[in-house]
Amino acid sequence: MSDLFLSQNSPPSDQVVIAQTLAWLKTVVVGCNFCPFASREIQRGSIHFEVIRSAVPETCLEAVLRECKRLDEDVAIETTLLLFPGAFPEFDDFLGLLELGENLLFDQDYEGIYQIASFHEAYCFADAPAGDPANFTNRSLYPMLHLLRESSLDRALESYPDPEGIPERNIAFARRKGLAYMQLLREACLETMS
Repeated sequence: MSDLFLSQNSPPSDQVVIAQTLAWLKTVVVGCNFCPFASREIQRGSIHFEVIRSAVPETCLEAVLRECKRLDEDVAIETTLLLFPGAFPEFDDFLGLLELGENLLFDQDYEGIYQIASFHEAYCFADAPAGDPANFTNRSLYPMLHLLRESSLDRALESYPDPEGIPERNIAFARRKGLAYMQLLREACLETMS
């Protein structure tokens, strides 16, 4: 099967997708303190961005495995963001890819070495309505799989007070700011280089 794109519109170039995602990281993830560890990695330049122009699950999983190997070989890369512009517009379809990716990590003996976090432009927590501002804590510009080194995550969480409270604080912040505010922050990032 050849690679397919699900979007009818031509997605922006890789350079624009990466610039917009970096703007989202700085403005939303760091600016709202959704991840207290992201700022350091942005400053260090230790985030690898990989744009995948396919919606074929096998091709996407090959990319996940390739990025695991890249992390194996390059310790200067702390984390990888796999971005899927134009693919997986339906959140449920993307959750299917996430499940396949997690199974791949297990099958390839990467469980406990790397873990996958997920972000999507239509991210919606299971118990939240679509319009809940809390969804914006995980609502990225493009479907995204985030490969993290578990050892680094464990070290970071050990030195951070109350890491279990991070999700609740993020949800409370987003709800306090409101839907319009969270939408504006995210939409401003799409203006980057567009």
